Amino acid sequence: MKTLVLAAVAAMSMATTAVAQEAVYGEWKSQPGETGGYIHVRLGPCGANVCGEITQVVGNDNTSIVGRTIIQGMSPQGGGSYSGGTIWAPDTDKTYKSDMTMNGNNSMVVRGCVGVCTALTSRSQTWTRVR
Repeated sequence: MKTLVLAAVAAMSMATTAVAQEAVYGEWKSQPGETGGYIHVRLGPCGANVCGEITQVVGNDNTSIVGRTIIQGMSPQGGGSYSGGTIWAPDTDKTYKSDMTMNGNNSMVVRGCVGVCTALTSRSQTWTRVR
């Protein structure tokens, strides 16, 4: 029994270490929206996945969204790709299927999709790393 508990603790420790090393973690700036405003989002771990919270609103009076979760359940796929999650769109107050793809360390494409993700059923933005 003692060996089983130690093995379980070791496995959980390795999983936590793998999640903690995701390159996507940090503070990101969205592209400006139709009104010219943009948001900052802090991406970090939520279980084995990646989630993001709005930390700042710039150029827009809608500060009520600060603290809201915008990205949920993004599963690392390797090679800087994340999928299987959702994104909440503050401008429409709707949640969409989502994926993210890193472009180097300081840029990534975040995409929200209606139904199956295709060029015709998705909207994307390029986010830049703040820190």
